[in-house]
Amino acid sequence: MTDLPIIPTAEAAAQTGGTKLETAGMVNDPDRNAALQPEIVRELSKVFDPEIPVNIYELGLIYEIIVDASNAVGIRMTLTAPNCPAAQILPGQVKAAAAGVAGVTEAKVDVVWEPPWDKDRMSEAAKLQLGMF
Repeated sequence: MTDLPIIPTAEAAAQTGGTKLETAGMVNDPDRNAALQPEIVRELSKVFDPEIPVNIYELGLIYEIIVDASNAVGIRMTLTAPNCPAAQILPGQVKAAAAGVAGVTEAKVDVVWEPPWDKDRMSEAAKLQLGMF
């Protein structure tokens, strides 16, 4: 596995077409985020879209990771397409992966559609693995 970048937290809430975000009220704690995010990313990198042989982190499906003062984790993610067959399982797998990290007290996952996913969100390693160069 490649060294994965740390995701900076966004200043504005993601657009969800009117759906309430579970993560919207969360306030990122930079110190707790710095302490937990590397392990969260490692665990998320073990989650794969069943139709694509690249983990969801390298695919660029994880948009934001928030860790608040109580070590609750909020993740905003997307899918490759709104009708993605994995839509029923991936958010649950992401939640379980984050919740399984030592020190995490709770995990919340929101699937968002803005900005829309495209192949430019993929890491160089993912593009190489899928032959997209």
